[in-house]
Amino acid sequence: MSPVLSGHANSAAKTQSQVPVTSIRRVVADGVQVFYREAGDAGAPVLLLLHGFPTSSFMFRDLIPRLAEQYRVIAPDLPGFGFTEVPQERKYVYTFDGLAGTLESFAEALGLSRYAIYIFDYGAPTGLRLAMRHPERVTAIVSQNGNAYEEGLGDAWGPIRKYWSEPTEENRDVLADQLAF
Repeated sequence: MSPVLSGHANSAAKTQSQVPVTSIRRVVADGVQVFYREAGDAGAPVLLLLHGFPTSSFMFRDLIPRLAEQYRVIAPDLPGFGFTEVPQERKYVYTFDGLAGTLESFAEALGLSRYAIYIFDYGAPTGLRLAMRHPERVTAIVSQNGNAYEEGLGDAWGPIRKYWSEPTEENRDVLADQLAF
């Protein structure tokens, strides 16, 4: 029988000819139950993968095992996305500063003192804020389609900005209509 890392594995345990195991886990950070995927040796350099909108850590399902040969890869679901759970009583403020604060607590909860960040879309302004708060912790930044400022999001983000400032049912319904396939 092959060994399996703690947590639920979504692939077979690693052997000589198999892909590294990706585990799914949860940790409470900043009053939020953060869901994350993790793979790789616990002693390897850490790489945080920060997803975009409207996705989750699931977008990295094929990338994680490829990187796990050389890195400890950690991909959290940002609050408001995927399986991360924000309690109603937390009265969470969904801003890039708020997301960065949760990521800061997340990194501390996992004992991460040094890490590289891969930032994509929403993960960019969030991850860059994290890097500004703790530049001594960040070893590298890899950016793919990432804005460093909210103005870079453009006019198409108007309905989302409106929902951020006025989180009403009506404004949420507008977003749901835009995201329908």
